[in-house]
Amino acid sequence: MKQRVILIASVVIGLMAAVLTGQYLSAKDRDYKEKERQLIRNNRKIPVIAAQRNLPIGTVLTRDDLGVMDVIENAVRGHVVEEKDFSMLLNHRLQRSLESKAPIYWSDIEGGDPFSRGLAGDIKSHQRAISISVGGAAAVSGMVKPNDHVDVLGTFTFPSSTKPGEMEMVTLTILQDVLILATGHDTAKSQLGAGDRATGYNTVTVEVTPREAEMLVFAEQARGRLVLTLRNPADIEYEKDLPRVDFSKIQEEITTLNGYRQQKLLGKPLR
Repeated sequence: MKQRVILIASVVIGLMAAVLTGQYLSAKDRDYKEKERQLIRNNRKIPVIAAQRNLPIGTVLTRDDLGVMDVIENAVRGHVVEEKDFSMLLNHRLQRSLESKAPIYWSDIEGGDPFSRGLAGDIKSHQRAISISVGGAAAVSGMVKPNDHVDVLGTFTFPSSTKPGEMEMVTLTILQDVLILATGHDTAKSQLGAGDRATGYNTVTVEVTPREAEMLVFAEQARGRLVLTLRNPADIEYEKDLPRVDFSKIQEEITTLNGYRQQKLLGKPLR
């Protein structure tokens, strides 16, 4: 009798062990398959746009600058430019330099991601957008467009530093190499696919630092006249120590400036 009990107990224990082993192996199999699926997801490759060569900041992108490469989706940060959006990069300018074979992200492109909503998503970190009253001739006959870079000049009437009690007119460069985010209500995104249609505007929205924004607000409140000068897309030079210009300055430098223009810029001999 005792042996029969031991035999039955052994069989029951064996069955329980078999069931538990089966459940354990099933759980391990499910865990393995889930890890396998996770590994596949984590290493899924997608075709993205990459630089074909080293591209300096300010490059206006053409087809020859761009190529396609496969990258692991999880290895690239957000907003990478996918192959299907190739054409949307053409004629847009880089706001940072890129090395050859580097994936291109919307944050590398002036104007930002065309699929994000509103202007706020296009403003770079630590920068601000501010609109100033500039249009017509003051905006290069209205030819300044979103994604252009400009210098901002201002003309003001100040108390004279040499003649107490009198006022004098002074022109000075306030900011150099400023990005235009919008002209009127037109942004780089709203102009995608619109061609070069001309639109009238009386304000431009620029990207500046908080301190630069204060300067522009003061310049407008001081009833100064602001004028934009358009820059070449590839020109990233900064000219130091630009002088304040008044009537005396023009008289002092008119001969020197014309000599520099004729000899250095136009290559003409001075006589």
